[in-house]
Amino acid sequence: MTKTWLITGANRGFGRVFAKSALERGDRVALTSRKLEALDDLVATYGEQVLALKLDVTDRGACFATVSEAAEKLGRIDVVVNNAGYGLFGMVEELSEQQMRDQMEVNFFGLFHMTQAVMPVLRAQKAGHIVQISTVGGVVTFPGLGGYHASKWAVEGLSDTLAQEAAPFGIKVTLVEPGPYMTDWAGSSATHAIPIGAYDPQRQAMKERQSQMPPAMYGEPDATGPAILKLVDSENPPLRLFLGALPTMMVPGIYQARLDTWEEWKDVSVAATKVSHG
Repeated sequence: MTKTWLITGANRGFGRVFAKSALERGDRVALTSRKLEALDDLVATYGEQVLALKLDVTDRGACFATVSEAAEKLGRIDVVVNNAGYGLFGMVEELSEQQMRDQMEVNFFGLFHMTQAVMPVLRAQKAGHIVQISTVGGVVTFPGLGGYHASKWAVEGLSDTLAQEAAPFGIKVTLVEPGPYMTDWAGSSATHAIPIGAYDPQRQAMKERQSQMPPAMYGEPDATGPAILKLVDSENPPLRLFLGALPTMMVPGIYQARLDTWEEWKDVSVAATKVSHG
């Protein structure tokens, strides 16, 4: 049974991989990009299966209009993939206010606009699956990515809550959390803050750690296609799904360290429950 998709940021990266995977199996897909010409090859290859729409997700009105057009022309929307986003690199002290605001506008508010726009459609259908593209950096952090982490942790909190609110309407929500992949995320699509020299030793240490990571830990984007199809075809999809090997190895230890710390400080936490009158 074919599905109808709406994917933001479908011109490259995961959005493009997911779009091709859906199209190759015969699904219909509404693709959005800030530059329509970036979708021309998909339109030429898949014809009437594709609805190409120009969209800047920071434009709230355009998000609602795009969802309305997609639902009208395609008849329904089964899967929404909020993929549009980019990376912001810089230590917290180095980030400009405008860089931080721009990051939140795209990575968080763009997803927020699209989620609000599509919810009435999915509620009317009493079905649908919202797939929010987060990152392993939505549950753990690394130096030099504070702004990016802030945007994705906001996405995580919003979407975790949304999953509870949407469930009674038959709507599923999944946060997809990829590890490192060979995409353009850290390339031309990224923004970099002006560096402060005091942080150079940390940057150098990070580069050395990255250079020691085996190449096999970097995933191939095309390998995520079958995973996303299995996810959206599941009757009971998870709230969170890692993509790639690295998150499965890294995150459990980090979570265990958090649990250990909470346990170590449990007496202090419990003592803060009420004032002692003894």
